[in-house]
Amino acid sequence: RSCLFTLPVRGSEGLYMVNGPPSFTESAAFHRDSGKNCKAVAFSKDGSLFAWCNGEKVNIVNVTSAELLHSFDLPKAVCLEFSPKNTVLATWQAYTTAKDGTAGLPNLQLHDVKTGKCLKSFIQKKMQNWCPCWADDESICARNVNNEVHFFENNNFNTIANKLHLQKVNDFVLSPGAQPTKVAVYVPGSKGAPSFVRLYQYPNFGGPQSALANKSFFKADKVTMLWNKKATAVLVIASTEVDKTGASYYGEQTLHYIATNGESAVVQLPKNGPIYDVVWNPNSVEFCAVYGFMPAKATVFNLKCDPVFDFGTGPRNAAYYSPHGHILVLAGFGNLRGQMEVWDVKNYKLISKPVASDSTYFAWCPDGEHIVTATCAPRLRVSNGYKIWHYTGSLLHNYEVPSNEEMWQVCWQPFLEGVFPARAVKYQAVASELPSAEPKLAQAYRPPALRNKPVASSKLHEDEPPQNMRPQSGSSDKPLSKTALKNQRKHEAKKAAKQEAKADANQESAQSSASQNAPRSAVPAVTSGDPEVDKKIKNLKKKLKAIEQLKEQAAAGKQLEKNQLEKIQKETALLQELEDLELGL
Repeated sequence: RSCLFTLPVRGSEGLYMVNGPPSFTESAAFHRDSGKNCKAVAFSKDGSLFAWCNGEKVNIVNVTSAELLHSFDLPKAVCLEFSPKNTVLATWQAYTTAKDGTAGLPNLQLHDVKTGKCLKSFIQKKMQNWCPCWADDESICARNVNNEVHFFENNNFNTIANKLHLQKVNDFVLSPGAQPTKVAVYVPGSKGAPSFVRLYQYPNFGGPQSALANKSFFKADKVTMLWNKKATAVLVIASTEVDKTGASYYGEQTLHYIATNGESAVVQLPKNGPIYDVVWNPNSVEFCAVYGFMPAKATVFNLKCDPVFDFGTGPRNAAYYSPHGHILVLAGFGNLRGQMEVWDVKNYKLISKPVASDSTYFAWCPDGEHIVTATCAPRLRVSNGYKIWHYTGSLLHNYEVPSNEEMWQVCWQPFLEGVFPARAVKYQAVASELPSAEPKLAQAYRPPALRNKPVASSKLHEDEPPQNMRPQSGSSDKPLSKTALKNQRKHEAKKAAKQEAKADANQESAQSSASQNAPRSAVPAVTSGDPEVDKKIKNLKKKLKAIEQLKEQAAAGKQLEKNQLEKIQKETALLQELEDLELGL
């Protein structure tokens, strides 16, 4: 099969296109832009157009013919994006005010891709969420302006067709797919009021009653909202910047599920700790979460938020479904070693375990067969380059940039759904000309005395295996339901509290016996045989001990309070009462 797609590579060597599998050669159609100043690249959603800015101009080319369609004089542009149907190219450059403090020029431009004409310019100060959001059919386009969402219809940017005005909209996401378009909005809590996420159907923004669904929560400094492909539900990851309990420097995260039919739930995660990643399966009926203190757990949940499959624990912090949703990769990138687990999600069988160390980027190819992993600057300045894999674990291509150069970005050319049909899952590693990429894992240091002895496992924690690889015990293998999970967590918390109390009691008794001086502790404790009497004796001794301490403080010259002096006066009466009890009167 000849190469159907390309990968642009952007770095200090310039910008060029590489043909995808099986050839991996540089594309002759696209002329390399050798400038060292390429700031951004963008493909249209269908992969037919490609745009880049090189510090002088923003260029748009037709990918197949490599014909230059437009060139805009925008030397400062740093962000680019096409609208879903290739009608508009949006460009953004940093906003600057004039020297005398007057407002700067509009820095967000919308260009007509056919004519090259500028349709509209806006002032957009922040780089975050700079780009307007379109519905997939471009019937509406929306942007957040001073905490309200402005909607334009049919790319007419001179008239605001609708506004969504809540107290302070911090973020919004349009639903994917066909009309009617739905909008998820996030309003952060203020002055003791909770934060909330609401779902609306465009253009019904009448008030809280017109919302399709509403979910409020207290623990949120920022949220991430994820629509499923069928636009029936949104997952919300709510995070606080600081974990009040001090358990984690990631802050604290909770995962919420909100459906357009009004249902909502908190997703119960069976292990405490950060939520690293949450992804929807493209089939829209399942999602995978990677969470919990390392080694992290990964679990697939259904739309009832019940666990469907538990992958156990491992060194991972990311999850990626293939475009057709039949394969899931769990990976540990960033500060982890780059181990990947490739799973067949229909049968929950492990396909391969490749390792891509030092990766800062991962992406599935639209064909659902190939994967690219890359090490890019500025995240990592050394050994930059990219690798192309087949999901069965074979490394097909490996490119490393020369040691004095950097690579900033690599990505796949996108394709519309349906161009590549789903294919049956293979388990046998596909043939490759490259040797398998088994990295040499550094051996743990062993002192000379232990070097010729068998290695005893010194792992801090054993990884928990996936649920279908665990030894069969009497209990069924079925994942727990939400209520069972809640009860299990309650039970565990109670157990932990009991153990803690026990430990505290042991410590207290150890301390008290140690604090009594030697001659007295040599006398065995006498019990009366009546627990009530013993309790009274214990209390009296406690009070007398406190009085002793107060007398010592007074002798040392400390000024005592009135109630403390009253306590000392009761000493004789207490001693008498203690004597009576001990004598059994």
